[in-house]
Amino acid sequence: MSSQRKPPCCKVVLLGDSGVGKTCIISRYISGAFDQNSPSTNGASYASKLITFENLNKTISLDIWDTAGQEKYKSLTKFFYKDAVVAILVYDTTKRETFENMKEYWYGQLQEFGSKNIIKGVAGNKCDMYEKEEVNENEGKQFAEQIGAFFEITSAKNNTGITDLFMHAANKFVDPNYKGKTGESKEEDNHGNGSIKLEEKEHKAPKKKACC
Repeated sequence: MSSQRKPPCCKVVLLGDSGVGKTCIISRYISGAFDQNSPSTNGASYASKLITFENLNKTISLDIWDTAGQEKYKSLTKFFYKDAVVAILVYDTTKRETFENMKEYWYGQLQEFGSKNIIKGVAGNKCDMYEKEEVNENEGKQFAEQIGAFFEITSAKNNTGITDLFMHAANKFVDPNYKGKTGESKEEDNHGNGSIKLEEKEHKAPKKKACC
């Protein structure tokens, strides 16, 4: 029998309003695909990707969770990021309301239900639509600095900042003191994906699922 151990798992959860592009960000990172008409997530879905840090001789698994942003699922989201290692707050740069909701609602939920030591990130998505921008990059950076989070401006459509976003999370997981783009890494094919769909009337926490 093989004695090979499973790689350490870094559970990453994306939080934000419906329509900010969380699903597209994950799809672009995992498969390289972009679907502008992808349906809203029902409950939560997840996908995994192995990352090898060759200079450290270490491989980790990013287990990335896409949570629903619709109002009817907000009371259930906490069950998915409660045990997360990394939480990335996502807003749409063309819709100020999503930025304000990220700061007030989603960050508030993270403070209430997330781990005190959780690694935080902020992503300003849809930067390709600069002509419709309502939230400038400096505003996103300032908020990220206030809460001790890393920041990336992203576009799932143009594949801008997507890899940097998740690699920053991976580097912070491997080295909590990480602040720059150092270290050699190699991304491998995703080794699993799936989804959990929650009914609107469901109020009990789902059974815990192994992270990796």
